[in-house]
Amino acid sequence: MTMIPTIRLGKNGPLVSKLGLGCMRMSSTWGGPVNDEVESVATIQMALDNGINFLNTGDFYGTGHNELLVRKAVRGRRDDAFISVKFGAIFDNGRWLGLDLRPIAIRNFINYSLVRLGIDTIDLYQPCRLDNSVPLEEVIGTVAELISEGKVRYLGVSEITADQLRKAHGVHPVAALEIGYSLADRQIEADLLPTARELGIGVVAFANTAEGLLTGDLKAPLPASSYQHHFSRFQGENLIRNLEKVELLKQLATEKGYTPTQLAIAWVNAQGDHIMPLVSMSRRSRLPENIQAMGIEFTADEMATLNAHFSPGAILGSTYLHR
Repeated sequence: MTMIPTIRLGKNGPLVSKLGLGCMRMSSTWGGPVNDEVESVATIQMALDNGINFLNTGDFYGTGHNELLVRKAVRGRRDDAFISVKFGAIFDNGRWLGLDLRPIAIRNFINYSLVRLGIDTIDLYQPCRLDNSVPLEEVIGTVAELISEGKVRYLGVSEITADQLRKAHGVHPVAALEIGYSLADRQIEADLLPTARELGIGVVAFANTAEGLLTGDLKAPLPASSYQHHFSRFQGENLIRNLEKVELLKQLATEKGYTPTQLAIAWVNAQGDHIMPLVSMSRRSRLPENIQAMGIEFTADEMATLNAHFSPGAILGSTYLHR
């Protein structure tokens, strides 16, 4: 397998694997079925065996189920794992209710997370997003207090604006920004990515295949049960036009001997030494191909073609990333 390089989160932050493992899909967050727990735990452990130490979870993934899975996987090898936890989202039976970012709630959330994970300290702790219901300074300040108390090592933020990132970093140094980023979703290139680079903040980039659009496996129309129907880019003429755009990625993948998914991950990886592709996996069979993607290189012409073909706005319609 390809050796996994490392990335430093923040100017004085930790060194972690440049490929991260997203654990969300191992649990039922939106009311769907739960994956095989034995296979999920084995996938996390195999990732650790192969040098992927960045594990991304959230206290609301499966209402704590995801953290319990991570606990099983890292038991006896805590030092092998760097655990990132998101907080703040409130669900009821798979239904989104909103955010609770009050300092008293954050202090409640973290104590439950520590117990479920079976650890003393969370490596990276971050609000899943900010909605102005609580002043940013109070949210970030509370995490800073938890860092001083030894319950958290580093501050992360997720799905925020460039202005919010600057303000958060001014309250306490931000180690990592978690944000959706792919060939199909490049809107953050205008201001958020440059701001993160300027401040020396690592970028944890999820949704590398744009909710499956870039895998090359989708066909119009999608099955009625597909969750993608919620997003306009997967509806009607938008989907037909977008799948036509993906044909170029499929062609290039065939020419290079890889899959479109691998090229989508490789493109994100190539965008900078401070950017980590965060890939969701729940089966061990997915690990070799995703690790291999980290070793894929593009010629200057290939990169120019991809960047032009998938220029910002080239994909029609929106997803939850466009707010």
